[in-house]
Amino acid sequence: MANDEDVLESVGPRLRALRSERGTTLAQLSDTTGISVSTLSRLESGQRQPTLELLLPLARAHQVQLDELVDAPPTGDPRIYQKPIKRHGTVHIPLSRRPGGLQAFKQILPAGYPGNDVVQKTHEGYDWFYVLSGRIRLKLGDQDFIVKEGEAVEFDCRVPHWFSNPGPGPTEVLCLYGPQGERMHVRARTT
Repeated sequence: MANDEDVLESVGPRLRALRSERGTTLAQLSDTTGISVSTLSRLESGQRQPTLELLLPLARAHQVQLDELVDAPPTGDPRIYQKPIKRHGTVHIPLSRRPGGLQAFKQILPAGYPGNDVVQKTHEGYDWFYVLSGRIRLKLGDQDFIVKEGEAVEFDCRVPHWFSNPGPGPTEVLCLYGPQGERMHVRARTT
């Protein structure tokens, strides 16, 4: 088992490797995290000891768990036991623990959701969802779709959008939400 000093010494090379894998420059990482280029360089070379204050924004920027940056020992049970979130009559069940970046949820929409509220909204980011059971009515700009069981949808959230469950029963959806600039990819079959 490695001692604390060995663990801290391994952080710099791990940070450099993550940045290299992603093809990111120190300047780009500095812009993303707000950490100066010189501090990032000293962290990667081992001349600066990592602190939680520095590691948290780096974990978000690299879209990895903090324990991945410091090579924390495995904790045992990898299953995710997040509590369901009830919001506006829907249930969101978190399926990932990743800080920042893409977030995965199972969402359950009751029949008739959201009622007569047909106001299209916009926000930053991208949404992707796959209908597990039931169906979703999606208004995307001037277009109106019925998305059925087994179908997936991806869209830029800057396009006005609204969705509902036309019934007759509840609809279960697997959702991926991405922050600004991050995008999921759905591949179409060629015919």
